[in-house]
Amino acid sequence: MDNDLSATDYTFGFDTSVTRAIDALESLKDTGRSHRRIMVLEVMGRHAGWVALYTAIGGGADWVLIPEVKVNIKEMCDHLKKVYERKKTALVVISEGVKPDEMDAGKEELDQFGHMILRKRGVGEFIANTIEEKLGVDTRVGVIGHMQRGGAPTLFDRMLGVRAGVKAAELIKEGRFGEMVCLHGTEITSAKLDEAVGELKTVPQEWVQLANVLFK
Repeated sequence: MDNDLSATDYTFGFDTSVTRAIDALESLKDTGRSHRRIMVLEVMGRHAGWVALYTAIGGGADWVLIPEVKVNIKEMCDHLKKVYERKKTALVVISEGVKPDEMDAGKEELDQFGHMILRKRGVGEFIANTIEEKLGVDTRVGVIGHMQRGGAPTLFDRMLGVRAGVKAAELIKEGRFGEMVCLHGTEITSAKLDEAVGELKTVPQEWVQLANVLFK
């Protein structure tokens, strides 16, 4: 659901997870407006910021923080101050894998595989507290976590699953093992597994530039 496989345009569950995150962001908008607060939504994404980026763009957020871009607290707060002066509310979307330099690394814990336990870091809470401290505006955080991973899939994911399943059956019939079904544009294709998992698909510079246009 992180959309971080390099051989396909979209992974299973990505559209569903972002749709759920946008629903949560819409709910936070109501609270932000009614209580004149800045709202922070923390979403999944350890190394790749696709979920956060799509949620921020699709949900009309005012700032986004993703692992691929170094966090600039001052720049973010300066922008949010202007937004808040205009709207009396603001929205920030943050990927759980973001690592602000100002955050105490001592709070990080590792699991049995040596991976950081992201839910215990509280990066969303840290960003919310920082914004409130810098701007003097009541700021709250929402973390939807594993609710993104369950529930009914969107139509896009249903159709992707059906088409990928048919393609997988065709690959088996043809004896083409060791391949992964992929989506390229509107076409269902396949790629060798080492190509599919050999390189993590992170947010490229052109998407970062688009974010800069929208959020700065």
